[in-house]
Amino acid sequence: MRFSNVIQFGIKELRGLSRDPVLMVLIVYAFTLAIYTAATAMPETLNRAPIAIVDEDRSPLSTRIVSAFYPPLFSRPELITQAEMDRRMDAGSDTFALNIPPNFQRDLLAGRNPVIQLNVDATRMSQAFSGSAYVQTIVTAEVNEFAARYRTDAGPPVDLAMRARFNPELNKAWFGSVVEVINNVTMLSIILTGTALIREREHGTVEHLLVMPVTPFEIMLGKVWSMGVVVLAAAALSLTVVVQGLLAVPIEGSVPLFLAGAALHLFATTSLGIFLATLAGSMPQFGLLLILTLLPLDILSGGMTPRESMPQAVQFIMEAAPTTHFVSLAQAILYRGATFDIVWPQFLALALIGCVLFSFSLGRFRKSLQ
Repeated sequence: MRFSNVIQFGIKELRGLSRDPVLMVLIVYAFTLAIYTAATAMPETLNRAPIAIVDEDRSPLSTRIVSAFYPPLFSRPELITQAEMDRRMDAGSDTFALNIPPNFQRDLLAGRNPVIQLNVDATRMSQAFSGSAYVQTIVTAEVNEFAARYRTDAGPPVDLAMRARFNPELNKAWFGSVVEVINNVTMLSIILTGTALIREREHGTVEHLLVMPVTPFEIMLGKVWSMGVVVLAAAALSLTVVVQGLLAVPIEGSVPLFLAGAALHLFATTSLGIFLATLAGSMPQFGLLLILTLLPLDILSGGMTPRESMPQAVQFIMEAAPTTHFVSLAQAILYRGATFDIVWPQFLALALIGCVLFSFSLGRFRKSLQ
């Protein structure tokens, strides 16, 4: 292997990438707007849920119930009529529709058990489950205080002192932004290397490479280091400018240590991208293979849900995936400030998986050139 050939091939790939406006836009979008959107536009908790109230009682108690719903959990309640409730629910205007019946306050004071109807649009699952409990808690609290003639302030018999570590505000943006950076590192590395190889094949430049005094190892290594450098630089800028700057998310650990782990991860995923490109005959086929590959890697790697909650068989299979170890070390470093003596097993696993994927992809790449 001649080192100069590897450098020249990598520079050629960078020039080709700079002349591809679609891929350049994808890189910029994935590490800017996509990060910001993932951090701010998808709240996991109840946030400004639309609610409408049919107040057929028009009593002081029903007025108290109406006024108890306010932002940020709920939007300002819309006072509607009975005839409008079903139409608004069918149109998707309201997630919750509360119907306070006539004589509700009178029946409560008389010792009866009046019933309030709550209609929930269950197609909005993220808000329907948590929102129903919030509505019940708010209505029950207002009714109990009205019936008792005073606002009770009695504490629970046991005081639970909760201390949220690593994210004391329980702010979803702190979690979503970093996870999106981690996922986009995987996605872009596979796309860029696979696209680079397919572009060579479609433009007919692979035949030109075969008559040159170069080896498949040099060609593949040039693609791996060039696309890896692009993704690594984009991730570093995104962590600095978007995550820490624009979103003001504190990074607890060492960013250089995270980038070192990302470099090992890129060694594995760029090799995987070349392997997929050798299986695909065209860009549409490569796109279909990406769907089959990226979804399991993102969903089952532990970035969205803890791996401990998954079936044992899935956990065992995903031990062979580089994303599993990359997500583990990235969260440990960026969230919890872990040092190398804590995350070295993940570094070792990424190095071994990367060597296996690179060797396997190199074999496929050599066969595709014959």
